[in-house]
Amino acid sequence: MRAYSESDEEARRAHDLLKDWAGEGYITAGQHQQMKPDTVCKLRRTNIFLRLVSFLFTLLVVAAATGIVVFLRHTTPTETGVFLLLFAAVCYGAVEVAVSQASLYRFGIEEALAVSSVGLLCFGMMVSLHPSSGTPAQGDVEFLGPLTGTIFSLWIWYRFGLPYAFFAALIFVIWLTSFWTSVRTEQHIAVAAFFAVAQLVVVAMAPRYRHTYLQQRISIAEALLWLGIYLAFNVEISGPKSFWVDWGGIRTTAEFPRPFYWSTWALIWCLPPVVLARGLRQRDKVVFAVGILVTLLTLLTNKSYLGGLRNTWDPMILGALLIGIAVAVRHWLATGPDGVRHGFTAQRLSGRDKSLLDAGVAASGLVSPHMSAPASPASTPEVRFQGGDSGGAGASSDF
Repeated sequence: MRAYSESDEEARRAHDLLKDWAGEGYITAGQHQQMKPDTVCKLRRTNIFLRLVSFLFTLLVVAAATGIVVFLRHTTPTETGVFLLLFAAVCYGAVEVAVSQASLYRFGIEEALAVSSVGLLCFGMMVSLHPSSGTPAQGDVEFLGPLTGTIFSLWIWYRFGLPYAFFAALIFVIWLTSFWTSVRTEQHIAVAAFFAVAQLVVVAMAPRYRHTYLQQRISIAEALLWLGIYLAFNVEISGPKSFWVDWGGIRTTAEFPRPFYWSTWALIWCLPPVVLARGLRQRDKVVFAVGILVTLLTLLTNKSYLGGLRNTWDPMILGALLIGIAVAVRHWLATGPDGVRHGFTAQRLSGRDKSLLDAGVAASGLVSPHMSAPASPASTPEVRFQGGDSGGAGASSDF
């Protein structure tokens, strides 16, 4: 049922690992060349820059074609929905052709077509089921739009292995709960329940795919579900008036019932240790990274939960605390036998870690506030010999 054969996926994974080992010096150039023919696969890939260009260009083409056909014809809502559903079917058919015939793998083109098929399908369903397109009873089934988006996103994730398709499915689930209840507390509980059930399924599947090409795919899904469960409970982030909007204000519990509010406060302190322990036990870097992230979010929002006033120096104190913890953990690992303690080391073992670190540094540089140099004060022309007189017949000048 998957679009790519297991042999091609394993060959791609072995090729990437072999390239990483050669770059880190674990194998010699001769060994790399000797083993490289055994990792050849028919999948066509490209570098990240051409992948992004192909992705954006394909999205632009699909959007332009859809706009020309749908919006310039002045169609009715029902006709617009039908056209969008047809375009979704065409995009999905193009994905299957690009994968089966051209063997495209993370090439950008097939990814954009898959994303377009999901978006057009969901939007087409919503337009077709909107009350303005027919009888008022149609408004009661509008939830079929996000429900279809959830199911189809999971199918795209399963068939093509695109991690952001699984993320899109989680977004559709959040959207779906808003059609079933308008009570904020019930929405948070419903989202957390959906994610918790999905997490049980993913955790049960993980041992079966360990040390295979599907391990990373399952790992990303588990990490996203842990993050989704945490954000569903942390109402200071996902609530109506989030932590990020009113940084300088004092929060109250008036938006939620007090038992629910303080229960979520207890849960956001209980979840980070569970996620961290899960990542450490499974040697899963993605899950462990999410554990660190939710720990930081708990520390950032704790003062808001307790109704404290946030100060401008709070991030500085948190940063100093994190630096101290990082230095202590690194020193503890480095002083172990051969720099290893319980299977963990502070040394970088893969070139991918450096790539991720470089990407993080670049991203932080992009989001950091622009610091402009202070404008230099306007210089005044130097005046020499002021007050002097020159010339004759009573003429005066600055000289």
